[in-house]
Amino acid sequence: MLIAVPREKGEGERRVALIPETVARFVKAGNSVLVEAGAGAAAGFPDEEYTKRGAEIAENPSEVWSRADVLLKVNPPTAEEAGFLKEGAALIAFLWPHLNKEILEILAKRDVLSFAMDKIPRITRAQTMDALSSMSSLAGYKAAVVAADRLSKQFPMMMTAAGTIAPAKVFVLGAGVAGLQAIATAHRLGAHVEAYDIRPAVKEQVESLGAKFVVLELETEEAEDKGGYAKAQDEAFYEKQRQMMLHHVAAADAVITTALVPGRKAPILVTEEMVKGMRAGSVVVDLAAEQGGNCELTEPGKEVVKHNVLIVGMVNVPSSLAYNASQMYSRNIAAFLNHLLADGKIDVNREDEITKATLVTAEGRILQE
Repeated sequence: MLIAVPREKGEGERRVALIPETVARFVKAGNSVLVEAGAGAAAGFPDEEYTKRGAEIAENPSEVWSRADVLLKVNPPTAEEAGFLKEGAALIAFLWPHLNKEILEILAKRDVLSFAMDKIPRITRAQTMDALSSMSSLAGYKAAVVAADRLSKQFPMMMTAAGTIAPAKVFVLGAGVAGLQAIATAHRLGAHVEAYDIRPAVKEQVESLGAKFVVLELETEEAEDKGGYAKAQDEAFYEKQRQMMLHHVAAADAVITTALVPGRKAPILVTEEMVKGMRAGSVVVDLAAEQGGNCELTEPGKEVVKHNVLIVGMVNVPSSLAYNASQMYSRNIAAFLNHLLADGKIDVNREDEITKATLVTAEGRILQE
């Protein structure tokens, strides 16, 4: 079986789907690995590291796509790239089916077996494959570091000859994987951390990381789906939530927002009114910027100052930590591919919960959008 890895073409994308360490495992198992020249360079993995581990380097990008039995990628292919895949090949990547119907139609037309890494279910036996959690963990860490860097105050308390400097106050909205990592990192940096999530079940996790869980008197029984993700609420819920959070946001030096609902526009949690109430020099780091943002004033991919508050609209955060992001994603995607393989070939077992959840196109059809 020929496993192929192209170079990611998206603007600002530095990750690679397979690192040399993982290549060696596939080669040892009897597979051939073809890597596009320069695919791992931006993440810190030069071509010579791949060749040392048994991979072949392809100078022509179309060769990678046309020869692949299984193509491993980070982001969805472009329409042009999808058209290069040979009929009957398999593709594994973040596909985001709800956003890429045109690409899925091309894949289906070419009878490509495609699997979405963003659809890995959050169940125990899929933990090693859970790329969304891997990337979210890195994003949460980076958000806390960015907040500490951009804030005009230091995070930890400090006793000096000039007097005591109080710790910065950080308020984290959303206590999923990214939020919990942001909490842990901000706490390690010495900040006083508070956090809120509509799912009361995460209170214990938040407190175990040294933060105070903010309790709002809201009805949240239906706040979590069976996969552990937050469920979308109606606008009345969000409006009440915003009113109750006003003073917590105003008291914070840095606000980190991480609230995402899969497949939906991010809910507005921090309004312009809240930003106006924050002290001059405060910071809002919005990890939901790519889905519209949790802050009403967020501009995706930009850092803007509004009402004397810096608002950082972070996009593709894992790419800024490309070395570690590639390490983690490579291990996730390798674990998933090994799950699919039987006797050296991909076995589409639709009775398996993981396979069924991730299979997007097969037999010339789109199975989920």
